[in-house]
Parts: sequence; C-alpha cells; structure tokens
Amino acid sequence: MMNSANEISHHTKLYGFIGEYAAQNSISAAINRLFKANNKNAMIIPMNIREDDFYYTISNMKKSHVNGALISNEYTKSVVEILDSASEVVKKSGMCDILIRDKDKLVGDIFSIGVLVKYLKDKNCKKVALIGIGSRAKAFCYLADGFEISYFYDDLEKLMEFSTKMQIPNADINRIAESMEVDFSSFDAVIDFSDFDTLHTVKKLGKINIDMKNKKEFSALKIRAVELEENYIGFDDMLDELGSGAFEFLKEKKHLEDDKSDMKF
Repeated sequence: MMNSANEISHHTKLYGFIGEYAAQNSISAAINRLFKANNKNAMIIPMNIREDDFYYTISNMKKSHVNGALISNEYTKSVVEILDSASEVVKKSGMCDILIRDKDKLVGDIFSIGVLVKYLKDKNCKKVALIGIGSRAKAFCYLADGFEISYFYDDLEKLMEFSTKMQIPNADINRIAESMEVDFSSFDAVIDFSDFDTLHTVKKLGKINIDMKNKKEFSALKIRAVELEENYIGFDDMLDELGSGAFEFLKEKKHLEDDKSDMKF
C-alpha cells in the first residue's frame, strides 16, 4: 500500500507517462489516485521526453526498473517499431498507447480507444460519424462494435482503401470537401481522428463531439465546436475514464500484484 506521503519503496512498481509535455498532463495524478484508493503499491511518474530522446528512453526501459508506460499522442506511432511484441489491435492500427515490460521485452497495446468505445456506449450512442483514416481511426474500427458508423474524409479513394483494409462491409463513406456543407446533427457522436487544419465546412455538429486530443495539441474540432457553441470533449475532459481504463488494463495484466520477493526499485 502507498503511504500517505506517496513515498516510493523498494517494492513499488513504477510506471511512466511519456510525452513531450507529460508533466503538464493530469493523467498521472488520476492513475495515482486509483493506485492509492485501491491499496496498490505502484506509482506512475510523468516523464518529459523530447522527440530526439524518445527511442533511447523506450529502448532502455527493457533493462530499467520501470514496469511499463503510457504513451502520449505524439509518440503513439513511433513507439510501435521499438516494441518486441504487440496486440492485434496495435498491429492493425499502427499505434500503441500503453506498454508493459515482461522481463526484458516490451509488449504494446491500446487502452484509450477501448475507453472511448465504453464511454460512447455508456452515453447510449448508436449513430457515429468518424472523420479520418489514420491509426486512431483504424483502432476505433477494430475495437468498436454495436455502432452504426459513417466514415468521412476529404479523399474518397483513400477512404475506400481504408474501408477495404479494415474489412468494413457496405461502408457508408462520405467526402468532406471545401465546397460542401456538412451536417452532423443526426449523429449521436462525432469522432474526429483526422489531421485537418479546419472543419469550417461543418455547419452542425453531433450531440457528442470528441477527438481525445490533449490541451497541447491543435484541435480543429474544438475550434469549430466553440464557433458553433457546441460541446467538445478532449483528452483532459476524460481523465477519470482514461485513468480507470489504464488502471484496469494493468490490473487485468496482473501487473499490480504486490510481490515483495522481486525488488522493483
């Protein structure tokens, strides 16, 4: 059990949250609160890592006292090439946002998209508009079930390739173009996983509008939501859900069982 001073002992399981601005993100605090509330002798530490130092940091984790790490959005794709093994969703999507150390091997997975899927189901969302064809869009398609999803992008050919690669039968694909007005008001949720600079052609948004970007990331969806006076949900608005998701992931991997015979630090 963590003591009231949150001190690290020789048996504390250490995890990292790795990002360029990790210390400015509250996800570590959210997870540490759960560790403490559940009497787990574990702690996650924010680690500000520049892009030039990222590969070195992750590679050296294999022989460190750190048992795993959450990966901030800016590094979720570049971390994949450093992993020793990965879950199927990582292989399908080309991204990883959580990894655990198994002896001297790094095993990658995705937890945040599963959190998003659960969040939408808890909100009784059925009809979803998904913007983008990148890694997070792929992960969502792989993990999401029970939704009626319509797919949006500015390049129809690439969108068709995306739907074929993700094996989506009878995909409802739609083009977002400069000259076309887009109305998302019939959707329970709009998920923007694109890299668009603007969404000014969107005239109406959905009931829930979400991109899970942290406050340091540019968000075209947030800008448009403010302009249209609609709701917007980013990473920082889901800290409780994401913290719980990370905690449950580590618990399911039996990573939070306190074994004092193995010194962790």
